[in-house]
Amino acid sequence: MARKPKAPAKSKAAAKAPANSGSRLNDDIGEDKRLKMFQLQLEVRHLETRAHDLFLQNLVKGTSHLAVGQEAIASGFATAMRSDDYTFCTYRGHAHTMVRGASMTAVLGELMGRECGLLNGKGGSMHLTSVEHGAMGSYAIIGAHLPIAAGAAWKSQYLGTGQVSVCFFGDGTTNIGAFHEAINMAAVWKLPVVFVCENNLYMEYTPIGDVTAVEHPAADRASAYGLPSIIVDGNDADAVYRVARDAIEMAREGGGPSLIEAKTYRHFGHSRADPAKYRPEGELEEWMKKDPIPMYRQRLLDFGIGENVVSSIEEMVMKAVDDATEAAKASPEPGSEYLFKDVWADGGASWRN
Repeated sequence: MARKPKAPAKSKAAAKAPANSGSRLNDDIGEDKRLKMFQLQLEVRHLETRAHDLFLQNLVKGTSHLAVGQEAIASGFATAMRSDDYTFCTYRGHAHTMVRGASMTAVLGELMGRECGLLNGKGGSMHLTSVEHGAMGSYAIIGAHLPIAAGAAWKSQYLGTGQVSVCFFGDGTTNIGAFHEAINMAAVWKLPVVFVCENNLYMEYTPIGDVTAVEHPAADRASAYGLPSIIVDGNDADAVYRVARDAIEMAREGGGPSLIEAKTYRHFGHSRADPAKYRPEGELEEWMKKDPIPMYRQRLLDFGIGENVVSSIEEMVMKAVDDATEAAKASPEPGSEYLFKDVWADGGASWRN
């Protein structure tokens, strides 16, 4: 029998911010969840911006893929998920790992290759994982995690735990075989999994429209697997939350999978090595007008949430990012004792025949 879903935890911001003098929001989302989503979006934006700065200081090694501009998707889904649900994401996974509860220090430490990192500095930017928070890995191979997410959902279905897997991927993944195989099997077996295409218009450097026969690479293919076509504004956390809530609830109750296409835009290039010169003139500027964070901030004010409440969240987040930065910088690089840690399932490194 599926377990009863836990009530969403209040955000730290909602707990610490000054009380709103106006009436609380009584719609289908409510003030507490909105404050939580605002805080999560800010945490992701400022931590990734800080990671960019640290990269320029040569403190973040290798490459990294930022989700600046896409924060509303991760925040909306995290707010709708249960604490024991599973998240699967791509190498652009800082946001999805953080919103599930991984600490800023652990995320920055991993990017910087420090002992305090989520994986003691061995995984780096492209392989963030925090099993204790349900963040089941960032996958560098395009589409590789979709069948794994379906497998985790099968486990949940078999054991009757009520857990739901939520799998995030980019628009380019929709042209990979694993995408079709995973969604087909999930539909056939009615697995409790939600597939979320973060369509930011580009697959690395190529516009998705140049290599795909349909306008909406995920949503237009849903009907082939008996699923409804779902498109959501990926820059609007409220819209994302509502779609996520309904899809997750349906999956948890045995109604099977959903395929959601969230339209969004990344502000930076594909990776740190990409200046994004291929974008048409004026495209970035138009999308910057749809930046999810200023839009959401204004929505809070329009709903009557006080400026002092909003400002206190912003100040709290910036202090948390500064503190995490200093803690990660102070952490040592991992010693040789970590070389053979977690090589095998039992945690050892002895050879297996």
